[in-house]
Amino acid sequence: MKKTVFLFGLVFLFINACGPSAEKEEVEEPGLTETKQSFFDHLTSLCGKKFAGQEIYMANEERSFGDQEMVIHFKSCEEDEIRIPFHIGEDSSRTWVLLVEDGNLRLRHDHRYEDGTPEERNLYGGYSDNKGTELSQYFPQDEYSKKILEYPPKHEWSFTLSEDFSTFAYCLNVGEELFFLAEFDLTKPLN
Repeated sequence: MKKTVFLFGLVFLFINACGPSAEKEEVEEPGLTETKQSFFDHLTSLCGKKFAGQEIYMANEERSFGDQEMVIHFKSCEEDEIRIPFHIGEDSSRTWVLLVEDGNLRLRHDHRYEDGTPEERNLYGGYSDNKGTELSQYFPQDEYSKKILEYPPKHEWSFTLSEDFSTFAYCLNVGEELFFLAEFDLTKPLN
């Protein structure tokens, strides 16, 4: 009887030793490259501030926002997320969301109706590529965006800070052509 209990105990210990640990190991996500982290930190330094801007270029003149006031607000900054509402005139439906995800930066465009519900074309964007710098990052469209955007050519968005930190620019290229460019004056915060 003692041998049976002893053997049972050994088998039990062997199974527990070889099986999955009761404590889950914490898997550390890969961090951003130094360049991408520096860019993210530059934007975080603007948190809580609003800036006025203007349309510099719009390829489709029928959709131009040139006659409307533009304001961005670096509204909330977390360790892995920056939310930047982008208002055009009275339209406050747009928010740029910059995420730290899987060791990369991801840009998403959050579009909401007045009641807060998401629009049908929502959360499109992409992951930053490797051609960015501490002052600019480029976001080619991801697979999800290819499915929901109405224009078939490739989309690429970018955020750029000027070297003297006086301006912030948002740009959209469709195909290989500039489609939209807006620039914001960082020297005169609105708040």
